[in-house]
Amino acid sequence: MIRKILDGSCRGCVWRVKKLTTNFTNCTNFMTELFFKKEVYNIVGAAMEIHRVMGPGFLEPVYQETFAIELNLNSIPFSEQIRLSMEYKGHSLKHKYIPDFLCYDEIIVEIKALKKCGPIEEAQIINSIKAAKKQIGLLINFCEPSLFSKRYIN
Repeated sequence: MIRKILDGSCRGCVWRVKKLTTNFTNCTNFMTELFFKKEVYNIVGAAMEIHRVMGPGFLEPVYQETFAIELNLNSIPFSEQIRLSMEYKGHSLKHKYIPDFLCYDEIIVEIKALKKCGPIEEAQIINSIKAAKKQIGLLINFCEPSLFSKRYIN
């Protein structure tokens, strides 16, 4: 059985696999391991610190600048707004994808300052990690009363 568990602190998704049995004493043996668990934890922690200090209500460029500062303070390796190549059916595209941040050379982070993230923002991050051929994407929205962060896996 696969269940989607919502983590209340950041509302990020976690997938847990349980063996179908009446004896649930060893359920932890069947949990799936998260990709880049520690790295995502560090990135979300940096975002939480910004949200704690700044609060919601600023424009996206303010959060992008503070996020870069916080990543530096936490010694999290990142690149800001780099140009990533994209392909279509084996053909390299002239247009490059430019994510807000690429952390640990594998995690795409998209920063938002919206009242609420919706399907358009989710589609953007899903397409971004596919186009960039990365495994993990994080969508972070600073303008909700409680920090919104969600992990996506390619």
